[in-house]
Amino acid sequence: MEYSMTEHGFQAEFEYGTLDVSSQDEFGFRPYSLLVSSVAVCSGGVLRKVLEKMRMDVEDIKISADVTRNPDIANRVEAIKLHFLIYGNDLSEKKVEKAMELTKKNCSMVQSVKDSIEISETFEIK
Repeated sequence: MEYSMTEHGFQAEFEYGTLDVSSQDEFGFRPYSLLVSSVAVCSGGVLRKVLEKMRMDVEDIKISADVTRNPDIANRVEAIKLHFLIYGNDLSEKKVEKAMELTKKNCSMVQSVKDSIEISETFEIK
């Protein structure tokens, strides 16, 4: 990956298009948003695959992220609480709990930050 400086941040070209990153919302995605999104969406993608392998009938997954930052240390991200709303038919709570455990172990983004950012995950079946 290569990033080029722009007037308001940095830019990278990817197969799907251009990614603009800036500390200012009006000029691109903020690094903070990308970090949290990477953790949340990686977890959601792994959860989806695990549930599918368990032959669970999942129609949709919604994810909310509650983030704790430390303003005294560069506004550092200290914790991310992910909450999954899982929509489907005849979903077993025990199977979903097992899927959540496997998700945390197999999400590369969670594993990459687990020693510096506290990650917690909860779910509701809808």
